[in-house]
Amino acid sequence: MDPMLITALMVGFLGGVHCLGMCGGVVGALTFSLSPKVQASWWRMFPYQIAYNSGRISSYILVGALFGFLGSSFSSIATLLPVQQGLQVIAGLFMIALGLYLGGWWFGVVAVEKLGQRLWQKLAPYTKRLGSVKTLPQAWLYGLIWGWLPCGLVYSMLIMAMSSGGALDGAFIMLAFGLGTLPSLLLMGVFAFYFTKLARNVWVRRFAGLSVILMGIWQLYLAFSVSL
Repeated sequence: MDPMLITALMVGFLGGVHCLGMCGGVVGALTFSLSPKVQASWWRMFPYQIAYNSGRISSYILVGALFGFLGSSFSSIATLLPVQQGLQVIAGLFMIALGLYLGGWWFGVVAVEKLGQRLWQKLAPYTKRLGSVKTLPQAWLYGLIWGWLPCGLVYSMLIMAMSSGGALDGAFIMLAFGLGTLPSLLLMGVFAFYFTKLARNVWVRRFAGLSVILMGIWQLYLAFSVSL
């Protein structure tokens, strides 16, 4: 498997504690928007959680394809390899910064996430127009909007998607990342209280942060090893 896809998958999985902390309110709101009958049993709720997350990952795939296309367009203007290396270095550095944030050691990434909040403020009102969730397609639409929530994890993966060399590659990177985040967010939709508590555990966050930092260093190694 492509090392970039493995990295994207692992960052999504290890960054799950960030997803739990940041998206906890969104998951809770989406869960409580379901009818009391659906909320009463996890097996009725599970298909809706799948639909929510499928919509979210669909947003990632679309924007990943866009960034991959933009990256390939920029590369056609200059020499391909230096541009790809530069984008990979930026992605690696961003992942290291994100790992420091997850571990509670440095919070510079928060400033980057705030840049996307203006876009989210424009999209959030559309969830109110959709009303309460009654069907799976409606849940998918909610998830599609959820995918635009400002997130440092997503931003770092988009930089990687831009360095991938094409729209299809960028889409696959974001798909791998989305699948990596899926276990924690699916489980949280059903067992919200327990997983919110887990995400706040300092040692869990430090382990995840250190792991993402190592992934960022690995990304830097991949970028520089091409020219060795």
